[in-house]
Amino acid sequence: MKLLLIGSASVHTWRYLAGIAPHVDEIWLACNGEVPADKRPANLKGELRLDFSLKALGSAGTLRRWMSQIKPDLVHVHQANSVAWHARRALSGSRVPMVLTAWGSDVLLLPDSNRLMRQMVSGNLRAATAITSDSLYMAAKIRQLAGDDCRIDVLNFGMDALPARPDIAAKANKVLSCRLHKPLYRIDAILHAWQQVETSGRYPDWSLTVAASGESTDSLKALAASLQLQRVEFTGFVSSAVLGALYQESRLFVSVPRSDATSISLLEAMGHGCLPVLSNLPANGEWVIDGLNGLIAEDIARLSDSLLAGMDWAADNARLAQAVQLNRQLVAQKALHQTNMQHFADLYASLLSGPAHKDSAV
Repeated sequence: MKLLLIGSASVHTWRYLAGIAPHVDEIWLACNGEVPADKRPANLKGELRLDFSLKALGSAGTLRRWMSQIKPDLVHVHQANSVAWHARRALSGSRVPMVLTAWGSDVLLLPDSNRLMRQMVSGNLRAATAITSDSLYMAAKIRQLAGDDCRIDVLNFGMDALPARPDIAAKANKVLSCRLHKPLYRIDAILHAWQQVETSGRYPDWSLTVAASGESTDSLKALAASLQLQRVEFTGFVSSAVLGALYQESRLFVSVPRSDATSISLLEAMGHGCLPVLSNLPANGEWVIDGLNGLIAEDIARLSDSLLAGMDWAADNARLAQAVQLNRQLVAQKALHQTNMQHFADLYASLLSGPAHKDSAV
């Protein structure tokens, strides 16, 4: 099978590229950036550099001409935003099936920004032969935008592998935040909550690790200084191996974005034995039941209460072990990368075996 993958330069695109490679004969990539050398599969046969901005009106024509040369069997587009807008225009009139994978904000936030964006996203979704969503909540939003007759498969990229069972007793008294430093992820709210944890006098031997980086890193460091936080460490961007070690040693994982679908960082935290403390979002509720295998912070203004409750829980090795066992079972059953890549490959096969798509041509 010859697959054309279309997506923006992102770690998520690179993970998918490397993960799906063993399941197809050839991969061709249309992207706005260069694939890192360590993520480049041997069967990546060619690349097209494209501008995915809305002003780049010629990108669809460029992509269409390239497709007429490589003749893909199937096109898989990542994100229902302008990336999909260029792709669906390039595929107009073609019988080549198009899979469209929504990532989150492209469906959960962009359509609400204005009427034109809603029309664009809806049109992109309706043009797809099949759509994948990483949560049931986002699938419901997609159905609202695309209509009842669209095909949606609920699939996530999953974590790379389930690590060895953690030694709960050996975990440090640490809380971990590792979402990007952007306003959407509300790292500032975590810092404000942590100030209240420090001033409460409870758990003086616990610390907060703020991993990752982003556009708000400098302002977040300045905020931590202004709040006179004593037990916070900013690690900056870290490798996957270092991040794995941070998960492994932490008892609590905190993530409170304003909007989210299924977060890979949540899956990784669950797999490594961290107790999740999450914002009250529908997709989070598909993985964590408040009080059973984690905590849902309904009021971010009182996030410190949720953190302290989580610390009460996670400080008890026996209680933490019960939640960890359930969370690891969930990840093993629903969120492992290799297993889920096979599900994507099965989706491809089902679309290509349909009579409507045999002998397709651009």
